Amino acid sequence: MSDVIRKFTKVIPAWRARLAPGDTSAMTPVQARALSIAAPLGQADDLLRLLAHDPETLSAHTPLFHGIMYGAAGLDRAARELAAIGASMENGCVFCAATHADRHIRLVNDTRVVDEVFRFGADADLGPRDRAVFDFARHLSDAPPRADREDVENLRGVGLNDTDILDLVLSTALFAWTNRFTHVLGDPVRAP
Repeated sequence: MSDVIRKFTKVIPAWRARLAPGDTSAMTPVQARALSIAAPLGQADDLLRLLAHDPETLSAHTPLFHGIMYGAAGLDRAARELAAIGASMENGCVFCAATHADRHIRLVNDTRVVDEVFRFGADADLGPRDRAVFDFARHLSDAPPRADREDVENLRGVGLNDTDILDLVLSTALFAWTNRFTHVLGDPVRAP
């Protein structure tokens, strides 16, 4: 039986690379610097060590990720995490959905939204603001995207301004990209 996890879960799975992650003892100075930016405390997981094979991309990805997901202005962090969950679910990325579900739960100190979206997906019973954010993230993540003027009007109708909506677009798009390379480069697996 495979240990690859196929169902969405609140428990963050391990991630097993399909390609060999970089060996930290054999990295070039450029790779080591990129990895130190991505994992400043030295907690480089397989995904980060794998991305260190392309240090320029890893060096660009980390500040972009942090700027979009942790920026102080614009959309609140919980909504950005909900967008990451919506995009990851639409793309079938169990690892990213679990990681950002955990962050969302910690931010709101409640599991109800995550429980609902993992159980019912698009049919989840959500409050108006969460519904608008979740739907927009799913619609934008579709290929081709289904997000349209009505989605934007729904976001405005629940109180999001243009800066909030831009943050939502950026967080969702970031996860469309992150989901793609996470899928191809490895699998979510049960922790040892």
